[in-house]
Amino acid sequence: MTMIMDWRPGLAALALIGLAACQPPVPDSGAGVGFGDYAEYQRQREAQLSGRVAQSLPPASQISSEPLNATGGTQSAAADTPEAIAAQTRAALDAANGPADFTPGAATGEPLQASPSNPPPVAVNSVGISNENDFSAVDEQRSIAEDKALIERNRANYTQVQPEALPTRTDTGPNIVAYALQTTHNPGVSQYRRSNLPGVEGRFQRACAKYASPDLAQTDFLKSGGPERDRKGVDPDGDGFACQWDPRPFRKAAGG
Repeated sequence: MTMIMDWRPGLAALALIGLAACQPPVPDSGAGVGFGDYAEYQRQREAQLSGRVAQSLPPASQISSEPLNATGGTQSAAADTPEAIAAQTRAALDAANGPADFTPGAATGEPLQASPSNPPPVAVNSVGISNENDFSAVDEQRSIAEDKALIERNRANYTQVQPEALPTRTDTGPNIVAYALQTTHNPGVSQYRRSNLPGVEGRFQRACAKYASPDLAQTDFLKSGGPERDRKGVDPDGDGFACQWDPRPFRKAAGG
């Protein structure tokens, strides 16, 4: 009896082996994608994104223990004197103010020249503070007893002005403030009889145009017989108030 074998499974296996051989080999990525340490790569990436360049600190052996002066260099022990400190302070101020061509006295170290718009500065001592803040300098100028005597003299010369009575009014004319407080009605409410002849409104406009303010018009109105009579035509509605004068602000000021 003859046995027939199926060769198709073997052919499929050979095809898979051939396809696997054609694919490129995958590199070993155990050390990371283009970097050795991920934390170091992350620090470098953050520095690039922020525009900064990573810098390493110098070793401790390269750091000087000497103090710096105003120009950035080291200074010796002789620079600790008050004169040296004052000179360094002036040099730092001159450097902050700009070039020596624009700062008088920056090159020579001499003080600025005073002018009416630039009074002379307060004199400073060797350590750069004013005499007002130097207790030793103030003590040399005057003692505590002298300060006490100065205070006593100032107290003796102090004069307190006493209030005086208001002067008596010499003007016997009408007082619009008193008149406003005497009335209780509002403007526009007729209180006195007036004529209704033609042209009353025009006469009212012309008469009021002669006064600089309603207060002056009301004063003249009261002098001329008002409020009962309106000889000048400044109160055509008969409310007793000339040229739209309003008594309510006076009442409000008086608490009414």
